[in-house]
Amino acid sequence: MFTFLLWLALLIFCWPLALLALVLYPIVWLLTLPFRLIGISVAAVFALLTAILFLPARVLRGRG
Repeated sequence: MFTFLLWLALLIFCWPLALLALVLYPIVWLLTLPFRLIGISVAAVFALLTAILFLPARVLRGRG
């Protein structure tokens, strides 16, 4: 919501820049999508490694 209000303010003060931002936003989103996917994958690998490292402690702790 804040981003939309900021864009409306930009539209009022400098409409060509607001329209340029509106056109470029999907292109920038598509360009950054692979980096976000890599970040999600790296976070998943770290979560898996953490689970593997802490598995013996969880098994030895038991149901208590």
